Amino acid sequence: MTHRSSRLSGFYRLNIDDRLQTLKRFAELDDRDIELLRKTDALPMASADRMIENVAGIFSLPVGFAPNFRVDGRDVIVPLVVEEPSVVAACSNAAKLLRSGSGIETDTTEPIMIGQIQICELPDPESAKAAIVHAAPRLLEKANATNPRLVERGGGARRIETRIFPHTAVGPMLVVHLYADVRDAMGANLINTMVESIAAECHELTGGDICLRILSNLADERLVRAVGRVPLAMLERLDLGLDGTTVADRVVKASVFAEIDPYRAATHNKGIMNGIDSFLIATGQDWRAVEAGAHAFAARAGRYTALATWRREGDNLVGRIAVPMQVGTVGGVVHVHPTVGVLLKIAGTRNADELGRLATAVGLAQNLAAILALATEGIQRGHMSLHARNIAASVGAKEEQIDAVVAEMIKRRAINRETAANLFGQLYPTTPLT
Repeated sequence: MTHRSSRLSGFYRLNIDDRLQTLKRFAELDDRDIELLRKTDALPMASADRMIENVAGIFSLPVGFAPNFRVDGRDVIVPLVVEEPSVVAACSNAAKLLRSGSGIETDTTEPIMIGQIQICELPDPESAKAAIVHAAPRLLEKANATNPRLVERGGGARRIETRIFPHTAVGPMLVVHLYADVRDAMGANLINTMVESIAAECHELTGGDICLRILSNLADERLVRAVGRVPLAMLERLDLGLDGTTVADRVVKASVFAEIDPYRAATHNKGIMNGIDSFLIATGQDWRAVEAGAHAFAARAGRYTALATWRREGDNLVGRIAVPMQVGTVGGVVHVHPTVGVLLKIAGTRNADELGRLATAVGLAQNLAAILALATEGIQRGHMSLHARNIAASVGAKEEQIDAVVAEMIKRRAINRETAANLFGQLYPTTPLT
């Protein structure tokens, strides 16, 4: 494929048809792909009925696209499914800043997921642990027998570890951890099948009561790390009287705040997940699993802290992030929801490794956007101007009338439905209110 640039100046100014044509050229989409993006009912009811229980409808969310990303030397337009205003625009703007510093670079660990077996009512926890450790090669062989194709592709169970909890509310407990390389799968079904397959033998080895046999969503051995740099000169805000160094110093102070204070860290990380979750929904992933793992990882040292950090390094503002990333390109919704296939094509992700790298890069960009806004003009300016458009539309303003109503609300610093209704009535008195 020839080189393509995701640096799309003025993409947000295009109408929907022109945006679709831009995406078609960028990702080499065909007419069927474009038609799927146009349709609000691309997911057939019959398919939806197979996905979950008690289906009686389909709920739609907007799909936005964030251009300007360069990740590991590759230009990407990122699809985002989200209902919150400002997420897509903020992500795009941050990506533009980060590409000025050569883009975002990522690295990953192997796709190792963890399965847990809980063993209670143990007569001798230490002997039980020793028995499991001694039998580990046989247990791994049995686990791998559940999916020989995974082993053929280079995956499979890798090792077994044990943890003793000597004093719990239900007595001593032994927890067996099965570590497995799940390749391009998210891994839940693979891991659950493996731990189920060895549970009976664990009972025989330990004499204990086998309770839970389940995947852990703290995938701390399936990490993606990303780093991004922005030249200080790119950060200057002349409209606010701030040079790039001052802006960078404010970002660093905001980052340290999130690192030391869990109350701030929760909101800091929520902003990161705004980007990651939106991308994962667009690409058919279990975003709830990634969200749970990310927050647990943020508390791995016994205190909840920031997932991403920012520092000045020479003439650059440098951000770093690490996130457990349990994603997959086989199974699940990926091959059921037709629009997901198109969005994966636009993102250009061919496997789980690339998908996880891009998701983490989006999280870093979203964090930069949020922390920059907070450290300079405040979060409300951009967010509320977009929110104001929704409010104007809710009182009946048509597309060609919205800008005038929004401009007046912002001028009066009163962005609410009552003000919008009054202004709409004044500006367009012949138009009935809704």
